[in-house]
Amino acid sequence: MNQDRVLEAFRQEAAALTHAVSGLSPAEWSLPTRCTPWSVLDLLGHVCVVIDWLPDMLEAPAPDKPEISAAEYYRPDDRFSPRTNDTRITLAQDRAARSADGAAFAEEFAATWQRVDRLCRVQAAGRTVRTRHGDAMLLSEFLLTRVVEVAVHGLDLADALGHDPWLTPSAADVVTELLLGADRTGAVPALGWSQARFLRKATGRETLDEAEAERIEQLGLRWLALG
Repeated sequence: MNQDRVLEAFRQEAAALTHAVSGLSPAEWSLPTRCTPWSVLDLLGHVCVVIDWLPDMLEAPAPDKPEISAAEYYRPDDRFSPRTNDTRITLAQDRAARSADGAAFAEEFAATWQRVDRLCRVQAAGRTVRTRHGDAMLLSEFLLTRVVEVAVHGLDLADALGHDPWLTPSAADVVTELLLGADRTGAVPALGWSQARFLRKATGRETLDEAEAERIEQLGLRWLALG
């Protein structure tokens, strides 16, 4: 997927998330999310952590060639094991606990994604990176996985807060293309769902009835293993 397109989707979705959490009350930061055991604050901590892998990845030597795509990144191996999930939970909670309060952490989140945006903006098309799991990927493909994180967990945060989703069209489009392939994204409107509802259904955040499951399978959905 085009690197500039993915980076723009990342930029817009991260900015929308920043706007959504700015000004939350202390009680709202403490609300539980569907991503147990994380609160709203913890879940934003997770999003911050997964974005902040990028600076070190960009400083490290670039692999000679990419080995996997964004879809292959989500294969159900040790990266989604109970042990790795426990580490993921702890890292998020530790990151959130660094700030004095939610307002300060919202500012840290904004600074984190803006730094990543600046660093990625000057990278050449075709730049490769190596993930913390050892995968050699195009930067554009790894950035696409970060759009997934910001967009899908943005839905989790909106639901926890009782807010309408702030999912941006650019992020919804690239994530839908990841899930269905570029040639099938036009079939989504025929389902009668908003883009946010499609992503909720496609990532298990809303239950599919038998007819819905059959229709979505016919679209060739790539089910992603999500931690």
